[in-house]
Amino acid sequence: MPELPEVETIRRGLEKSILHKNITDLDILKSRVLRNQGRWFKNFLKSKSISGINRRGKLLILEISGGSHLLLIHLKMTGQLIYVLGKKVMTGGHNLPNLGALPNKYSHVIFKFVDGSKLFFNDLRQFGYLRIIKAGDRSKIEQQYGIEPGHSDFKWSAFKKIFANRSTRLKSLLLNQQLISGLGNIYVDEVCFRAKVRPDRLASSLSQAEIRALYNACQYIIKKAIAKRGTTFSDYRDHDNKPGNFFQHLKVYGRSGQKCLRCKKANIEKIRLAGRGTHFCPHCQK
Repeated sequence: MPELPEVETIRRGLEKSILHKNITDLDILKSRVLRNQGRWFKNFLKSKSISGINRRGKLLILEISGGSHLLLIHLKMTGQLIYVLGKKVMTGGHNLPNLGALPNKYSHVIFKFVDGSKLFFNDLRQFGYLRIIKAGDRSKIEQQYGIEPGHSDFKWSAFKKIFANRSTRLKSLLLNQQLISGLGNIYVDEVCFRAKVRPDRLASSLSQAEIRALYNACQYIIKKAIAKRGTTFSDYRDHDNKPGNFFQHLKVYGRSGQKCLRCKKANIEKIRLAGRGTHFCPHCQK
């Protein structure tokens, strides 16, 4: 699933690629990924352009020219955005296997721009969506998301309150987008490792020092992952045709059975937690 750093990388790439380009047409190949009526969606966007691209957590928020409406794009588990201009291809989102020809069976919506470029919304499992909303509803949408690492609302006072009287497992808490937005499976594992706390601990069992370590780790990991263009494993390329390379900096995720890079005294273990494969060092993390 694309997480905050991957979605932010996509946002920056699209900002360089599609801003202020008129949309000449749209192909809607599977209307189930739309949260609006298909014909209205297409007719509303034709001849308009994208005037700004923002993000909240993993949600992309595109400003539509005219200012009255916004286009929301959420990639969920397996969504992709693929921008094509001639031989230039920018892909971001889920790590699907070799893209092959476009459109393909995963292509559900295709935006066509005045310069001949195209933006494909692909989704293997079709949990992702596109939705046009009134601009006045923006705050209502953003209020559904919790504090976000790197955002002005990510303050120590707000972060520590999240842990008060919570009996849930730490990983479940960190994955809860209504409490902390943007973190997903990969980065929660990495945050817990950096903070030296096991992800299966009860949130209520953590000391103030451990919560502070998690707070600092969230900021460090997300900032570094954004700088490295996110974590990718196969065909992703950003606007500058560069792959996300935070993969090279992962300490626990995907390293089950391998020696811990920090203590070198234990192998990384993998368990099932919050419905996700979860990685940690049994020696380093308490």
